[in-house]
Amino acid sequence: MTPRTVISAALLILGGAFFLAGTLGLLRFPDVYSRLHALTKADNLGLGFVAVGLSIEAASFALSVKVFIVWASVVLASGISSQLIAGAAFRAGVAPAGKAPPGEAP
Repeated sequence: MTPRTVISAALLILGGAFFLAGTLGLLRFPDVYSRLHALTKADNLGLGFVAVGLSIEAASFALSVKVFIVWASVVLASGISSQLIAGAAFRAGVAPAGKAPPGEAP
């Protein structure tokens, strides 16, 4: 194995670990807001590591650029969708864990 392959494999494994951490956050955290935080942060970072790991082994520069365009699109879509979900939850009166619903006294 070449050092390039080892670095690529390490980045792919690290990205997978971040995906696993985001999944555990989705399953374990108590409310929609903390679940969204776990998913967006861990999955975006995980996909970044995967994108870097894949582009190290890419056959061409054009393929690496395409991988990073996909990553940037996912980061943008993830941020927008999580804001929309959190805003809808807030307007529906969903309170963070341990807090009173928005607009009500504790």
